[in-house]
Amino acid sequence: MFSHIMIGANDMDAAKTFYDATFAAFGGTPGTLDPSGRLIYQHKGGMLLITKPINGEPACGANGGTIGFSMTPEQADAWWNAGKANGGTAVEDPPGPREGSPYYLAYLKDPSGNKLCALHYQG
Repeated sequence: MFSHIMIGANDMDAAKTFYDATFAAFGGTPGTLDPSGRLIYQHKGGMLLITKPINGEPACGANGGTIGFSMTPEQADAWWNAGKANGGTAVEDPPGPREGSPYYLAYLKDPSGNKLCALHYQG
């Protein structure tokens, strides 16, 4: 259904450090910079783009919005640890299964406040 997701960042160097580390945790490759200054990450047919907002306003995370990445529980743990070590902020509970749910989840906010989720369906 989706071709890509694009999010804003205020500090592109901090974004690259954070996303390169978290993508490596689940087998992704470092981002590339396009001629317009956007970071591009591609993995398993999905694409995440990161850019400074074109309207010149500061980037901010979507209140209530979350971007989810599919991965194994081991990758989710490595992703969460890499994110915390590279400018991310832990949110909600630590990585793990959720009571009454078939999901293994881990949540972080990136350096610009975008909320991210590592998800594994254990059903």
